[in-house]
Amino acid sequence: MNRQDYDMPFLLRYENVAWYEDGQVKILDRRVYPREKRFVICKSYKEVVNAIKNLVTQSAGPYTAIGMGMALAAFESKDLDKEERIKYLEQAAYDFKHSRVTTSARYGKVSNRALNIFKEALENEEDPIPLIIEDTIKSLNRRYETMQKVGDNLLELIPENGTVLTQCYGETIIGTLIRASKREGKNFKVICAETRPFQQGARLTASCFAEEGFDTTVITDNMVADVFSKGMVDVFTSAADTITEDGSVTNKVGTLQIAQLANIYGLPYYVTGIPDKGKKTLDDVKVEMRDPEEALKLGGQKQTQVGVKGYYPSFDKTPSKLVGKVVTDKGIYEPEKMKEYFEEEESEFY
Repeated sequence: MNRQDYDMPFLLRYENVAWYEDGQVKILDRRVYPREKRFVICKSYKEVVNAIKNLVTQSAGPYTAIGMGMALAAFESKDLDKEERIKYLEQAAYDFKHSRVTTSARYGKVSNRALNIFKEALENEEDPIPLIIEDTIKSLNRRYETMQKVGDNLLELIPENGTVLTQCYGETIIGTLIRASKREGKNFKVICAETRPFQQGARLTASCFAEEGFDTTVITDNMVADVFSKGMVDVFTSAADTITEDGSVTNKVGTLQIAQLANIYGLPYYVTGIPDKGKKTLDDVKVEMRDPEEALKLGGQKQTQVGVKGYYPSFDKTPSKLVGKVVTDKGIYEPEKMKEYFEEEESEFY
């Protein structure tokens, strides 16, 4: 099987996302990269669920971790009878789907597909583990191929030698944009908002661009207005954990304020990704509230006095009126014309 992670940064190579082998799943710990290249070794599917909950992997990483985790669940259940094995995998699929609330619908597509492969394999008296792994790799290939179309479309909107501000870590769109720019010979600079409290922008996005030779700068989250006001940015772009049918966005907390600032300073905001059919407006999206203690830490070290409270919504909601373009695999859309996206034939993505 040809793999679609060619010419990708370290973070986006399949084995460095999540990988099943010999009864365990290894997941690159994105909480400490690039300070450390450390893998979390999961010996049960529940450990994979916890790794997703605890942000060992995030962005698109959980899709792969779920597929590989379902293969691990199949391994764990191998000594049970058929009926009990099915119950075990059904519980695993449920647990993976609900590991993070905002993206549960997407996660459920991955875990339920693996569950169906498992059931079919048992009916055919086949070993389900390699079949689930194969499907997970096919899913990776499918996402990378689909997101390459998104990356190609986004590149069209970036001016030659312009500067792009990013938010958080958009995973596959980062890799495919890099690959498209190298293929087309188009140059641009990158400024990455650090994205507290886990600093995915500083550690992950900036690492990918710098590794591939891009002029890359990190700013703290409270410097965005400064760089906008000084004309240092041409385009703001982010991926999205949800793009609703009306062109609104749910993404890492901080996206809303950057979009508002972009609107004030007359800069375009281009969101990238696959819109979510069935999520009609932002009212259909539930925001995950994380442990407030995480907001009081930086690099795992608490930064506040005893008695200080924290507040940590994982995502915020950006209305479509602040979105300039929705950049998808099928083309580039005005938010108010997102209906056209769903009129075209839907293809499998997750």
